[in-house]
Amino acid sequence: MFPPLPTRFRDLLPVLALLSLTPCAQAMEHVTLRNGFSYDCAHHETVGDRTRLYTTSGDANYQEIATTQIAAIEALPDPPKPVAKAVDAAPSAPTEQSIPELLTRASEEHHIDVALLFSVIKAESNFHTNATSRAGARGLMQLMPGTARDLGVTDITSAGQNIAGGTAYLDTLLTRYKDDVVKALAAYNAGPEAVDRYHGVPPYRETRAYVNRVITEFNRRKTAPAAMTVASR
Repeated sequence: MFPPLPTRFRDLLPVLALLSLTPCAQAMEHVTLRNGFSYDCAHHETVGDRTRLYTTSGDANYQEIATTQIAAIEALPDPPKPVAKAVDAAPSAPTEQSIPELLTRASEEHHIDVALLFSVIKAESNFHTNATSRAGARGLMQLMPGTARDLGVTDITSAGQNIAGGTAYLDTLLTRYKDDVVKALAAYNAGPEAVDRYHGVPPYRETRAYVNRVITEFNRRKTAPAAMTVASR
């Protein structure tokens, strides 16, 4: 049995403060997990049976996972030194909006509860913009390249484009399944063909675990204080 989850939501949570989990510009290690995901980090530290992946050169920001989940850690070459800007160089493009801002905008545009979008990204990539799955899905909402092209996503690693494309795709699935969120999530993971074939969540262990994980996270976010951040566990 899956936890209860209403169908389509129109109420929005306040914009959440972002504790960035994206790698810093000076990332020096490439970490590959046994589940197929891969991340860049500044450095790592093993503490007992856990490994801390630091997102900056300091010791303040890190993600801790079981060491057994790690398949390999490879050193990355030093990044090239920045080229000095010419005095008359054109001003740089504005920085992309934060993930909570992007999700709030996508939520408003498609009338999907922002907590559900946060929960999907938590399950898909754990907020790593450069996450890549074994099957080739990429980015925050783990879009396959073909699906991304169909959705008009030209830069799959752009947080803004990835969120916009993934939310639009989830919206089409919710519409297809008449706002049945469980079926829509199952189709997001396994494809609508599998959901149609089995008239519901297909009997795939991975898909059932995925749907349960998203709904559990959604319920946690809806009952947690409004100050919850994307990094909270």
